Amino acid sequence: MVTKVLVIIGALNWGLVGAFQYDLVAELLGSVPMAARTVYILVGLAGVMMLVNLVKKCSGCCKTDSCCSSGSCGPQTHA
Repeated sequence: MVTKVLVIIGALNWGLVGAFQYDLVAELLGSVPMAARTVYILVGLAGVMMLVNLVKKCSGCCKTDSCCSSGSCGPQTHA
């Protein structure tokens, strides 16, 4: 849950930076540069953790290429 929140914060911050050149984390924590840097590091680690989880799920359930070709690693249902 914490990783998802951190990734959302990071995504929103990057969206603001890209669209408006406005870094919300730096704005809120700019007076404490180490705090801002810590937030950036935590967001990055959360992203890595989510990526590792995704790879583990896909490698665990996808024994063939056909499972992941749909972009979903969940159970495949055939009509």
